[in-house]
Amino acid sequence: MTKPVLLWFKRDLRITDHPALARAASLGPVIPLYVIEPAYWRLPDTSARQWAFFEDSLHALRGDLARLGMPLIVRQGDAVEQLEVLRAEHCFEKVISHEETGNAWTYARDIRVAAWARERSVHWQEIQQCGVVRRLANRDTWAAARNRHIAQPTIETPSALAPVAIDPGPIVPPQMQPDPCPQRQIGGREQALQLLGGFLTQRGESYQSAMSSPLLGEWACSRLSPHLAAGTLSVREAAHAGAARTSEVKGTRTTWPKAMRSFEARLAWRDHFMQKLEDEPRIETHCLHRAYEGMRPRESDAARLHAWEMGETGLPFVDACMRFTRATGWLNFRMRSMVTAVAAYHLWLDWRSFGPTLARYFTDYEPGIHWSQLQMQSGVTGINTVRIYNPIKQGLDQDPTGAFTRRWCPELAHVPDAHLQTPWTWEGTGQLLGRAYPAPIVDVAASARAAKEAVFAVRREAGFRDEARGIVTKHASRKGQRHFRRDPDRKAAPKRPDSQMSFDF
Repeated sequence: MTKPVLLWFKRDLRITDHPALARAASLGPVIPLYVIEPAYWRLPDTSARQWAFFEDSLHALRGDLARLGMPLIVRQGDAVEQLEVLRAEHCFEKVISHEETGNAWTYARDIRVAAWARERSVHWQEIQQCGVVRRLANRDTWAAARNRHIAQPTIETPSALAPVAIDPGPIVPPQMQPDPCPQRQIGGREQALQLLGGFLTQRGESYQSAMSSPLLGEWACSRLSPHLAAGTLSVREAAHAGAARTSEVKGTRTTWPKAMRSFEARLAWRDHFMQKLEDEPRIETHCLHRAYEGMRPRESDAARLHAWEMGETGLPFVDACMRFTRATGWLNFRMRSMVTAVAAYHLWLDWRSFGPTLARYFTDYEPGIHWSQLQMQSGVTGINTVRIYNPIKQGLDQDPTGAFTRRWCPELAHVPDAHLQTPWTWEGTGQLLGRAYPAPIVDVAASARAAKEAVFAVRREAGFRDEARGIVTKHASRKGQRHFRRDPDRKAAPKRPDSQMSFDF
């Protein structure tokens, strides 16, 4: 009798365009496994809203696999221990999964799984599922490799899976901190397809012009990010659908062509940022440019951090964005950049102190994107433009009617338009600030000036430019590559540390 192959699902909760599933099915009977790891769901950067999305998706995946003949097997506990229990019961000799560029915890977990596999003479094969390239030689070749992968046809779903006698097990939530998110997105493959179809035929027409608005972006953006993070939809599927829509609207006198180009470009940028963490896992814990270590206090001001987390900084547009994020699990890209910049520059908080908060708030948390973006928006990469967003101006520009701000900061409902983003300038402020709504915890202009001076003082230090050139060589996109802008001058490449995952199986 052919021994079964264990297919380990992680952040790839689908059966369509699933190279690991196709490979496992070609070898014999398949045990499709997902391990609920309580230790992972207790991390500072994970949350119950993320779990709830995964739970939706696991139930949907179980149904899809059952229709193929073999339902999803779910176990809860340590991954190595659960793999060993199943190996002892079913004598499998092969484990197949997709490559994962996760946080430091999943990286360490996979190192332990690799050691277990060697000790038990189990062959563990990991297969690429997106544009991230493991053990990349250099960035010069990355975009071409990524585009080749995306251009390949989607992988066909096996017509059937041979049944294996095994208890499927319950899908039981791990113990977690309460995390109310009343407007979070629902997980599952069907939801992903509905969002993709709606975006490509209706909502996406105003994508390019509306994506920066906190009001309009909620509708006009694809909203696919949590599905891409959980893998209910593959990046390749999304890219192919976007390319097909681009062909349909080519030459039309509408905004669709530009919208589709922007959509395809953002899918490419997604892989680009994930590649940074793949190449250099320390991005999660250390400033990309070492000169910025120690610039901000590692022990951040607890009162400022809490005010920012709760949307009580006294800066109306910032508070509205933070409250929106807590309630929905999502925020458009420009506003993510702004709330990050305010935390990093105006409140002078270290990115490692507020990064876990945003990670927990975002249902679409993707470590490679999250930590790379936090460093970029906090000005510690040494190679990106320093963007100190003015939260007052952003409120005036992105919420000109005040509808978004008033919706999420109802305390300000009666503040006149002219004073909505600066309520401390209103004559009726005496009955408002410090009572119904907090006074601003920082002076926006003065704090921005101090932050700018500190950041650029580091840039003037001896040796700063040499290290920055090395960072450009290792991580920046290349001139002339599709979807990417021109990069600064770059010179000799630095030595490369091990990437996720650089060990052999």
